[in-house]
Amino acid sequence: MPKKIIERYMPKPETLKNHKHLKIFGELLHKPNLWALNRKSAPGAFAIGLFAAWVPIPFQMVLAAALAIFFNVNIPVSVALVWITNPLTMPVMFYGAYLLGVKVLGHEAQDFAFEASWHWIESSLSTIGPPFLLGCFILGIIFAAIGYFSIANLWKYSVLFKWKKRGQ
Repeated sequence: MPKKIIERYMPKPETLKNHKHLKIFGELLHKPNLWALNRKSAPGAFAIGLFAAWVPIPFQMVLAAALAIFFNVNIPVSVALVWITNPLTMPVMFYGAYLLGVKVLGHEAQDFAFEASWHWIESSLSTIGPPFLLGCFILGIIFAAIGYFSIANLWKYSVLFKWKKRGQ
């Protein structure tokens, strides 16, 4: 069952409650459903984690935790899925988001060289920013929907499989 696999790798609630960046949520972290894995919290957690992974900001984990608290879904799953975007996958994912945004807006793809400076970010927001952000938003919604419906169906079929197994 997917629940057992996820629970095996999920950090303890105390670990996340004491995390330096998540302490800002204080008492909000004490809701039981934020730490439970059930048919309602797991699909929502996957959707939030996959959506937050496409948001191009630092501290995506804090965003995922805030959204998980707001929607009352599992925090550890939401926060863990953000790590899909990591230094190895981020360039490919975000370049793909940029190309999708260019296609949707009907613009020409521009050549650019990334530069880790605030000046480059400010100047790029007007040129490559709109297609990039639109592509990130579209892919975030698509992956969130895929994650939500995949986990909801996987959960449903695992329950049906268990019922069928009990009946035999």
